[in-house]
Amino acid sequence: MDLRDEFKYLVGGYFGIREMDNYDLKVYILKDIEDYIKDFIEINPIDNFNYKEEAEKINDEMPLKTKLQDSLLVLNKIDAPMELIFLVKARLEDMKKNN
Repeated sequence: MDLRDEFKYLVGGYFGIREMDNYDLKVYILKDIEDYIKDFIEINPIDNFNYKEEAEKINDEMPLKTKLQDSLLVLNKIDAPMELIFLVKARLEDMKKNN
C-alpha cells in the first residue's frame, strides 16, 4: 500500500464515521481521526498531491459501504471505543442484508 492509498482509506474512514449518526460521541472520534490524518500528512508528505481535492473526491465518489469498511481500519489505528466498532459492523451487516 502506498502513501496515496493510505491517505485515501484514512479520509474514507473519516467520512464513514461522519455517517454514524447513531453514535453520540462521534464528534470526538472525528477530531481524533482528523488529528491522525494531519499527523500522517506531516510525517508522510506526498509530492504533487492535492490533499483537499482528493478528500472532496473521496467524499463525493466513494460508496458508503467502502467508507464504513475504511472506518474500521482507522478506528483500529486510533484505538477507538469498541462500541463504535460494533455499530459500524452492524451497519455494514444491515447494508449487506438489504442488498
